[in-house]
Amino acid sequence: MAALALGLSVLEAAIPSPLPGVKPGLANIVILIVLARYGWRTAAWVSLLRVLAGGLLMGSFLTPGFFLGLTGAIFSLAILAASQHLPQRWFGPVTHSILAAFAHIAGQLLLVYFWLIPHTGIAYLLPIFALAALVFGTVNGLIAARFLDKDIPETAVMERTS
Repeated sequence: MAALALGLSVLEAAIPSPLPGVKPGLANIVILIVLARYGWRTAAWVSLLRVLAGGLLMGSFLTPGFFLGLTGAIFSLAILAASQHLPQRWFGPVTHSILAAFAHIAGQLLLVYFWLIPHTGIAYLLPIFALAALVFGTVNGLIAARFLDKDIPETAVMERTS
């Protein structure tokens, strides 16, 4: 699963972005599926392996871009750890994805402010990134939910047919 997430990250890096720093986060679809199937710890390993291997593979290891990705991943994983305890009746892959997307961008903007550009003008970017997080978080969550719906365990199928 980490290799699939890494492949999606490499594919995403090849897609031109209309705004610097705005990416769809395709690898997060894999993270959401892993979270639902195997739990938070496995999702954390897949996410962190993807960031590390992606940095090495794309030549950005230990650059500001690498640390931005790592910070976003850590913030996303933290919110996913907390959101797992929300009622599953109302919170699923789509809400997890939206929360993780907002946490990702919040972590990155905090890192930019405290490390790279310590200026309050960074706040002007917040609406643009928040809108991108909402749109891409929703789309990625819907895609993950669709894949998870198709993966019905055999025991559930047998219970439904009997």
